[in-house]
Amino acid sequence: MYVEFDRDTCVGMYQCVAEWDAFEKNLNDGKADLKGSTEEEDDLFVVEVPDGEEFDAKFAARVCPVDAIEVYDDDGEQVV
Repeated sequence: MYVEFDRDTCVGMYQCVAEWDAFEKNLNDGKADLKGSTEEEDDLFVVEVPDGEEFDAKFAARVCPVDAIEVYDDDGEQVV
């Protein structure tokens, strides 16, 4: 399972930060950062979800008010 985070879309509500500790506040930019991620495209960050953190990753995606977070299963199918 992996997460794609579109940082350009992020508006800095930080609801994801409250739900999954892979996200952290970046107060300088007014947006969240996805720790340990790789920038695949301009402002599109991807990270593998560690075992046991799947629920938290999905919940972070669900609470994002601008849908900047997407979660995919191991087959590449979007689950959130």
